[in-house]
Formats: sequence, structure tokens, C-alpha cells
Amino acid sequence: MGSTSQPAKASGTYRIGGDLQVDRLGYGAMQITGPGVWGDPKDPAEAVRVLRRAYELGVTFIDTADSYGPFVSELLIREALHPYADDLVIATKAGLTRSGPGDWRPVGRPEYLRQQCELSLRHLGLESIGLYQLHRIDAKVPLEDQLGELALLKEEGKIRHIGLSEVTVAQIEAARQITPIVSVQNLYNLADRSAEDVLEYCERNDLAFIPWFPIATGNLAKPGGPLDAISTGHDATPAQLALAWLLRRSPVMLPIPGTSSVGHLEENVAAAEVQLTDDEYDALAKAA
Repeated sequence: MGSTSQPAKASGTYRIGGDLQVDRLGYGAMQITGPGVWGDPKDPAEAVRVLRRAYELGVTFIDTADSYGPFVSELLIREALHPYADDLVIATKAGLTRSGPGDWRPVGRPEYLRQQCELSLRHLGLESIGLYQLHRIDAKVPLEDQLGELALLKEEGKIRHIGLSEVTVAQIEAARQITPIVSVQNLYNLADRSAEDVLEYCERNDLAFIPWFPIATGNLAKPGGPLDAISTGHDATPAQLALAWLLRRSPVMLPIPGTSSVGHLEENVAAAEVQLTDDEYDALAKAA
């Protein structure tokens, strides 16, 4: 494995919505908040270091949400990285409210989504959000009301592209009848591929697929397991192999491993330089 100063560049690039180019291995900014994704982190200075280091390592795609903290993650991103480099894309989300640690409730009323977009613009210090994602579809509000509001915000120039999170293929198709969709963020990793049909849909339609919880390895990393065996030959950790497998799995895949420590960040980003052979890739795919 090489040790270039910007290992994230080895992950290749993808153009979100056809025009926002990012390096495929990104950073998810959920874990830089307090326990239960609530309140401030115990070491805010380390959170700022992590964000700055991510960009130094070649990461140009940072994913967050208004509900991380709430707002703590967005404010830390602004503190660490504003004014933003031209090649840095910050994606955020709205549509989940918080009433306490670990508590998440979908709210998709149009006036709420608009308020949250305005707040995210202010907290991030942006005039326009590159990728704005509906964090969850609210079953109590018509989908055309939720996405219609995001489409209005896009017309007004407050957001550039619209994405979805935790959706089925049928929901993506319904959404695309209302407004163009450029990305989908679903749970997906080597050990849990229940969203395979969604990934395949994204591949066919050239939508970015952003797997959250990307380095869950389950039993695959146990001693003597497939990840353990392959990691010996690569001088790579099971987490790095899990990320390398995702990057290899699809050209539309944008993994966003998150962490609150610089050491872990450096380990995760180094995964972009791990090259799996066909046999290793197949062995991991079959083992899960």
C-alpha cells in the first residue's frame, strides 16, 4: 500500500448530478457530536482537527445533517473549513427532528424543511448547498409536498441538487416523477447488503449511492474469518478491506466512513489505496 499525502485521491472521482465532482471516498460527520448524536463532542478541538485533516488527506465530500447535534456538526464544519476550498462539496440533510439523545422523528412538512434549509445555509456559511437530502420520507405528509418544497428551494438557488435517504426503488421512482434526484443514501456494507436492489437501480440510472454505516464487518472480521485472512496479505485492517470492497463494488459508490479521531480517520482514508484482486473481491462478496 502506498503512502501518498492525499490517499483519498486513489478512490477515483464521481460527478454528483453530473457536475459536482468529488473524490469517491468521503467523510461522514455524524460522529463529531456528543453521545447519541446529541450535543457537543467531548473534544471539540479534535473534531476540528479531524475535519481539517480529512481535507488534507484528499477528501472532497463531507456528509452531514441538521439533526447531528442538532446543528453541532454543521457548526463544527464551518469552524474547521470555512471559507471552503473550491473543490469541497458539503452535503447536508433535513427531515429528521430530535427530541433527545438517540431519538429521531421524521418531519417533512414543507415549512419545516424550508426553515431547516435556511438554518443549514446560515450554520454552514453557504449561499447554496451542493447536495441537500431528504433525511427520511415523512409518511404523514404527501411526497409531492416534501419534494416540491425542495424543488422550490432549488429554483431559488438555495440548493443545487436533491438526494434521498433510506428509500426503496419504488420511492426513488415516485420521487423522480416530482423532481430530479441525484443521490441515494441507504444503509449498506459488506455484512448487510439488503439495499442491493437500490444500489443496482442507482448504477443503472447514474445516481450516487452513499452507503451509511459502511465499515460494519460483522462476523467477517473474526480471527480466521475471510477479512482476517485477506488482511494479512495486504497489511490492511478489516475496516480498510470493507471500504476497499465498497469502492470496488460500484463506480457510483461514495462511502462516507465517520470517526471522531484523527488516527481512525487516517486509517479509513488509507483504504482508498488498497487494491483487491478479483479473487479477494469475490471471496469477500461470497463470505458475507
